[in-house]
Amino acid sequence: MKNMFKLGAWMLTLALSGFACTGRTAHEASEKGETQRLRYAENLTIMDYPAYTVVTLRNPWDTLKTLHTYVLVPDSGALPTQLPEGTLIRTPLRHAVVYSSVHCGLLRELGAENAIGGVCDVKYIKLPELRKAVQQGRVADCGDGMNPDVERIINLHPDAVLLSPFENSGGYGRVEKLGVPLIECADYMETSARGRAEWMKFYGRLFGAEAKADSLFARVDSIYQSLKDSAEASAVRMSVFCELKNGAAWYVPGGHSTTGRILHDAGSNYAFADDAHSGSVPLAFETVFQRAGEADIWLIKYHRPKDMTYSDLQADYVAYAGFKAFRERRVYGCNTAKAAFYEETPFHPEWLLEDLMQILHPEMQKGGARRYFHELKEE
Repeated sequence: MKNMFKLGAWMLTLALSGFACTGRTAHEASEKGETQRLRYAENLTIMDYPAYTVVTLRNPWDTLKTLHTYVLVPDSGALPTQLPEGTLIRTPLRHAVVYSSVHCGLLRELGAENAIGGVCDVKYIKLPELRKAVQQGRVADCGDGMNPDVERIINLHPDAVLLSPFENSGGYGRVEKLGVPLIECADYMETSARGRAEWMKFYGRLFGAEAKADSLFARVDSIYQSLKDSAEASAVRMSVFCELKNGAAWYVPGGHSTTGRILHDAGSNYAFADDAHSGSVPLAFETVFQRAGEADIWLIKYHRPKDMTYSDLQADYVAYAGFKAFRERRVYGCNTAKAAFYEETPFHPEWLLEDLMQILHPEMQKGGARRYFHELKEE
């Protein structure tokens, strides 16, 4: 009963202060907006007006529909009397719950880490400062991202919750009934590496770090393009395939997926480049072996306390030894228990491309240390 009283009082406060998620005046803005030019992101539109910004997220599962519309209004001025429809966000956000370690890492880079009031899935967070903040109670542990501690979120009084949407998820449960703006982080549904990274421009606007986000993306884009140009200029075209068998299926990245496209940008002959899927495709082992059995390079990701060896790989599935890349010792592994692959590469695809360039075009590289993928050892 006490928590229900607190929830009701909090929602009333949100509504009166202008933080309610919906219910703004439904009309077309009279001011003329300026659409910000986004080079790669397909599911994001940003339009600036004199007193506010409208951000529209296209539904990646039904591109003829809108996933969400946000109206960003700086809290340094009065709330305009007339605003278009959408979820009202007073910016900058100062006390947010962030479900994903990916976005926590970006906020740290943007200098907005102090705005993280709560996190989910602490066990997956590799940022030492953030883990320490959770241990000391300065940042709240809000539990499992798939089943968050709603009572703890209520007690935090956040000004927004950043979470990832999923197709046919059925909604966000009790969290979406709190009256707190939900920022649907659908960046992972972009089909190009730079398209996903470009979403940092949206997050920068949310947290008052627009200039930093624009500058960071410009640097990411420039380095990525330079590496891509080098790959295109190379006459070397190694064949490559990815991942490991998982149960009865081998999930390979589709040819139009972010991974498939970055392998193309790295100047490789990806074994499944002709596949039209933008996500992962489950295939039988025999199908993968038929297509990639003679590929030059094999890239794998795994999560183990100790780095995987060729002996470990063969012990996991003896048929792996039949691949040419295994026989010729050209398997490169990324141990995600040690490397921050999933945390860093979404907004730093240039770091991953740099790794791939060193593997696929050693004749063009100076041989610097790779961040993610390393040669498997024998034992």
